Amino acid sequence: MIVTDVLAPLLELVDVGAALDSARADVDSALRHPALRSSGGAMAAEAGLRSAVASAAIEGHGYDLEEVRSGTVTDPVVQGALRVSRESDGLADLWTKVPRQVLVRMHVLAARDVVPPDELGRPAPGVDVNRLTALLELIAGGTSVPTMLLASIVHGELLSMAPFSGPNGVVARAAARTTLVAGGLDPRGLLAPEVGHLARQPEYLGAAGAYATGTPDGVRSWIKHCTAAISVAAEELAAIAAVAGRPKQL
Repeated sequence: MIVTDVLAPLLELVDVGAALDSARADVDSALRHPALRSSGGAMAAEAGLRSAVASAAIEGHGYDLEEVRSGTVTDPVVQGALRVSRESDGLADLWTKVPRQVLVRMHVLAARDVVPPDELGRPAPGVDVNRLTALLELIAGGTSVPTMLLASIVHGELLSMAPFSGPNGVVARAAARTTLVAGGLDPRGLLAPEVGHLARQPEYLGAAGAYATGTPDGVRSWIKHCTAAISVAAEELAAIAAVAGRPKQL
């Protein structure tokens, strides 16, 4: 029996291959920065904080990064995004093995104190269960396309389906970032693609709407946006690493 990789044709869409290659080169360049050898752990924590703050901001709950860092922000959407980020290592370890359970855990973490307790981790009414199952099968090894492309589709599908009540966007963005980590593109979780999405928010919203149409052009514009956001994240990582790598003044 011949098994068809349903995502493979996306690589043939105009400009998609070039966009993936360009963003991958940006990521590889950023991850080679010498400062990451000694400060990788601190950088991962910083990326997690920035990803959470940016994701909450996209959801309409924007706060200054330093205010969140200080611990004075109690907004439940921000706190939920931070909880997801703090568990990112464990979630990534299980993502390809039990994606359904991980997705449920992401929602429980993200939506606590936002939705009623009996809605945590439960599919919202009207969710296309077959479509969600097909996505989970792709995450569990049902495709061989580049990790960045899979992450884009995971992100777009979860935004389109809105499988849970409450902050679905936070869950979708966390799932995309987890895909990048689990797939080996960013194994230490040093990138914060959400920062790129926030920096290009009008494009993000427009491309997500285009993706939801299901047309080839809509899907193409979404993938290109996601690769651009990852390039922004790589540039930010390189800038932070450059500061961390400077000799300390005596």
